[in-house]
Amino acid sequence: MIEFTDVVKSYTQGNKALNGVTMQIEDGEFCFLIGPSGSGKSTIIKLITGELKPTSGTVHVNGYSLERIRKREVPYLRRTVGVVFQDYRLIEKMTVYENVAFAMRVVGARESEIKERVPYVLELVGLVREHATRYPHEFSGGMRQRVMIAMGLICHPKLLIADEPTTALDVTIQAQILELMQSLQKKLGMAIIMVTHDLGVIADMCDEIIVMYGGRVCERGTAEDIFYRPHHEYTKGLLRSIPN
Repeated sequence: MIEFTDVVKSYTQGNKALNGVTMQIEDGEFCFLIGPSGSGKSTIIKLITGELKPTSGTVHVNGYSLERIRKREVPYLRRTVGVVFQDYRLIEKMTVYENVAFAMRVVGARESEIKERVPYVLELVGLVREHATRYPHEFSGGMRQRVMIAMGLICHPKLLIADEPTTALDVTIQAQILELMQSLQKKLGMAIIMVTHDLGVIADMCDEIIVMYGGRVCERGTAEDIFYRPHHEYTKGLLRSIPN
C-alpha cells in the first residue's frame, strides 16, 4: 500500500514541489496520476522509489516509512517497486534477453533465477522467443516499451509505476500498451500507477484517478467522478481538450 499524509517536498531554491499531498493507493489498485508538467508527478515517483525524502509529512510504501528509511534499506524497497520509464533505457548493443538479464543482475539475482524469470516476463508482455535474440534498434516504439515493461516486472514487484508509457506512440499502439497494462494488473494482482499528463489516453479505460495541480491533489475519484463531475478548472480544461 502507498500512503502519503500531508507531504511537503521543498527543494534548495525554496520552491515547493509538493504542498500538502495526502493520498492512498491500495494493494492491487490501478491508479492514474494526471497533471501538467511541474505539478509534482515526478516528485511523487521519486518519493515512492526512495530517491527523495519528504521535507515534512509521511510516506509509506509497501511497509517502508520513507521519511525514516535507512540507506541500506532502499535497495530492498526498490525490489518491491518496478518502474517503466518513458525514454527507453535500453542498452543498444545488448539483445532483448541480455537487457532484461542485465537488469536482474544489477539487483543481485542469481543466474538460475535469471534463466527462469527472463523468458517468463518476456512472454507476459507478448514477446515470443524469437524477439529475445533481437536488438532494441530492430524494434518499433511499442515493442521497445514492452521490453521496458518486462524489465519493470523482474523482481515480482508489488507496485509497477509506468511513467508516461504512451508518450510518442501513435493512437493504436497507445491502446495496445494500455490494454497490456490492464491485463498485467489483473493477472498479477499488483498495484499500478500510470503517470500521464494526457487525460485523453485513458478516456475509455480509467478506474481510479488522481489529478495533480500546483503540487497538490486537486481531484481524486473514479472515472465517473472525474469525467462527469469535475470541480477543478484544470480538470475541466483537460476534458474540453479531448477530441469527440
